[in-house]
Formats: sequence, structure tokens, C-alpha cells
Amino acid sequence: MKLTKVLGTVLCSAMLLVSFAGCAAGGSGKDKVGVSMPTKDLQRWNQDGDYMKQELEKAGYEVDLQYAANDVATQLSQVENMINSGCKVLVIAAIEGSSLGEALDMAEAKNIPVIAYDRLLMESDTVDYYATFDNYMVGTIQGEFIKDQLDLDNADGPFNLEITGGDPGDNNALFFYQGAMDVLNPYIDSGKLVVVSGQTEFSDIATASWKTENAQSRAETILSSFYADGTNVDAWLCSNDSTALGVANALAANYTGEYPIITGQDCDIANVKNMLDGKQSMSVFKDTRTLAAQVVKMVGQILSGETVDVNDTETYDNGKKVVPSYLCEPVFADANNYEKILIDSGYYSASDLA
Repeated sequence: MKLTKVLGTVLCSAMLLVSFAGCAAGGSGKDKVGVSMPTKDLQRWNQDGDYMKQELEKAGYEVDLQYAANDVATQLSQVENMINSGCKVLVIAAIEGSSLGEALDMAEAKNIPVIAYDRLLMESDTVDYYATFDNYMVGTIQGEFIKDQLDLDNADGPFNLEITGGDPGDNNALFFYQGAMDVLNPYIDSGKLVVVSGQTEFSDIATASWKTENAQSRAETILSSFYADGTNVDAWLCSNDSTALGVANALAANYTGEYPIITGQDCDIANVKNMLDGKQSMSVFKDTRTLAAQVVKMVGQILSGETVDVNDTETYDNGKKVVPSYLCEPVFADANNYEKILIDSGYYSASDLA
């Protein structure tokens, strides 16, 4: 009886140790991946987060997906919790590229690899990889669209242009702006394009947090100050769809001239509907399924000790290092090709855009 009791005690202790180990690994024995997204306020981040979680789980990982409500302190706390809860890899889309230094230091101390997702993490040598779209190309596509639509190489002009950029804390916003302005600046310099407001520097055209209401407020001020007499604005360069939506709202309330060309990015549902209604001219489509699939592949390569796929080792300097990057290619979408790109691909259903 005593031997049986001892064996039973040993068995119970062993079972408790196994159970504890399972809890420490998240209860599943799977490698745990932390995914930090900036906000649910923009459609694209919901899609990015949901799709990445789905694909990571399909690949056999446990996923801790968190949204930070566009609050830097919240994101910092969430990432620190991911580190302390046993995540083996972190995938971070930062609210502000330079805001997560403390958490990145913690990740480095615990040898946890970090992938910056679509927004480069700045001023840190802890960032191992960067996965994004070719952000300069996004701007180039927008600038080329305006150039072609206004036929700037052949038309006499001048044409009036206004510019709405992205969040100054988002490193991508500067790439979008530079790509577009490298196309358009020669025409501004020659006088064929005229920025009537005079606001061309990134610091003047940036939109805090990419918020629609911020873009709308600034656009309303520009329209009332420079276009109230019926002067036409021929094109409005907008870096993404949330800012384009703000400009479209301002035009609807404060503008009597001919409707301008408006660019965008992300193909958000509201903006695709605006394209179909003639209220937005185009949007650069970044298929987040492609980007998420690449990140899942990179996570697997990291955890298995394989060479991680990158296709750019020169462009993205975060102030501490040039971060090895994988750049996916964006594509152009408008009312003429949206069905093929957005519906036939399964990204949206026809009912989503009805």
C-alpha cells in the first residue's frame, strides 16, 4: 500500500509538471507569435490582423493578436505583455515608428526576433526584418496617374493641385509622398502644376493619425481660403483612402468648381464605392493577403532556423541599421478594373460594394 501511494504521488507530481509546462507554452505546445496592430479604426488593419491570425493558426502557431486603439502607451504595454507571455516572434505594425524602444529592448534581452509589419520600426537595431509593400512605388503610381490623367507632357495647363499626406509618425508616409512628388515636382517647377495653397512640404501636408476628420478639416480650410470664388482644383493627391475620404467630404460641402482627380491607397470599401460614384479616381491596391502570407513564411523560416526571404537590403534605414526587407508589389485599381482585382480575386464580394 505504501509503494502504491508513493507511485501515485510521483505520477501526480509528473502530471502537474506536464500541465505547468503546457500552460507556460500557452496551453497548446505550439510556438506563440505576437501580432501587434495599431488600431481597428481603419478597415485595412482589421483585415491585416484577421488574415494574419488566420494564416498563422493554419500554419500551426498560437497567435496573440492585439489592437492598440492608436494609443502608443497601449501598444507598448501590449507588446511587453506578448514578450512576457512567451511569444517566440513579434510582428509589429507600429503606431509611431520610434515609440516602442523599451519593448524592443525587452525583446532583444530575451532573444525574440522582431518583424516590422508595413511600418518600419525606427531608431532600433533590434528590428530583424521588415515586411511591407514598395511604398515609394505606391507614391509613384499615384503621381503617374495624375500625370497621365492631366496629360501633363502635352496639355498646356496650368493645372491646380493640392496635396494631402499621411501621418508624420509613420515612416511610410514620407515614402508615399516622395514617390509621388518625384513624378510631379518637374511640372510644379515648370509652372504647369500650381499648388494654389502653397503647401507642398511634407510638414505642411501631413495628416495626424491618417484620420479622415483631420484631412477633411484641412481640406475645408484650403477650399474656403483659395477656391471659394469658383477656381478649379484639378487634382488632389491623397496618400491613402482615409485621407481621400476626408477630401471628398470637404469637396461635397465646400466646393463649386469642376470635380478634381483624387488619388488614394488601400481600396477601402467606402472608397471603392466613391470610385464607382465618381468621387474618387483611383486607389492603390495592396493585397494584404499577399503580405500576411509572406510574414507567415518569414515567421516559419525564423523559427526553423532557415534563411529568411528578403528582396531589399539597401532601402530601409531606420536610423540604426538598414533593415533586411521583403517588398510586395502594389497595383493600380479604378472603376474600370476593380472587379478583376477586388472581386474576382475574392478580396471582396460584389455585395460588399453594393
